[in-house]
Amino acid sequence: MSGVKPSPELLAVARRWFRAVLERQNSQLEHFISRGDIVRFIGSAEGENWSGPAVREAVNAHFAEIPPVLNYDELFAEAHEKDGVGWTFFVNRFHFETRAEPIVFHSTLVFVLEDNAWKMVQRHASVTAPNFETTGHEHSAIQKLVDAAQKGFSLGQREGLASVMFTDLVNSSALASAMGDRAWSGIVSTHFADLRGIIEAQGGQFVKSLGDGTMSSFSSARAALGAARMVQADMAAQTSEPRLSLRIGIHTGDVVQSDDDFFGTVVNKSARITALADPGAILVSDVTRAMVGIDPDHVFSGPITTPLKGLEGEHVIHRLEWQA
Repeated sequence: MSGVKPSPELLAVARRWFRAVLERQNSQLEHFISRGDIVRFIGSAEGENWSGPAVREAVNAHFAEIPPVLNYDELFAEAHEKDGVGWTFFVNRFHFETRAEPIVFHSTLVFVLEDNAWKMVQRHASVTAPNFETTGHEHSAIQKLVDAAQKGFSLGQREGLASVMFTDLVNSSALASAMGDRAWSGIVSTHFADLRGIIEAQGGQFVKSLGDGTMSSFSSARAALGAARMVQADMAAQTSEPRLSLRIGIHTGDVVQSDDDFFGTVVNKSARITALADPGAILVSDVTRAMVGIDPDHVFSGPITTPLKGLEGEHVIHRLEWQA
């Protein structure tokens, strides 16, 4: 469809909606919903199909009834827009206090621009279930077409030059011990969602979370550095406790992607560089530094030469200055 484009702005709005739901900021939810008469709110249970202005007034009470969420994982997210209309699709895995096993929800949110702000006109959430259980038949036609198409082309970067960025939360074990696993897992989940928003807005791919850290990939070294600076600036702007601190490492080189993961020496070196960083610091390899050349937006200090565990020889590392 001509004119349709990815919408990082709308993706951020939708993530704020989910965060408000999970953090039980129920008084904020109505502000996400359109004031128009055409509003549709569709849930996962029989009879959960509401419309009209009453949805806006009742949404707070609706989400107040859900049990507490211990944490959640964002498994997939996308957002697009065209001519003042936008739509998002999310796959989220929720861990409820009342259940031993998590539940996966598919959620579609449709928005329109009202007074230059995105407002929701439709929300549709569903719980995943095997087709065989609901229809007695396992549908496979679309998946076969997708599998066949991907033999000829790949979505995203499969191999080649990439800048891989690792992040790592500082003193996470001590904070988790002091706060308790339940409270800490919620904070980490929100932190990962914030990181993902910044990374994807800069054109990167959020590959995976690793305990209290993350791994991302960028086709451009400049984009990786820009994202790293934005992440650290966002961390520095925190006002609530606990004040989180992050170390970041970046290296550029050849990668190979299998499914949704990346492999290669570049991944190992990025991780080793991250381990050297002080709290609040961004360290990059000499290759990444060379890729951006002379750029007034990126100022470096150093360099230092150091061995890296598991890698041969000495390695040159630069510190990216991000504070104004």
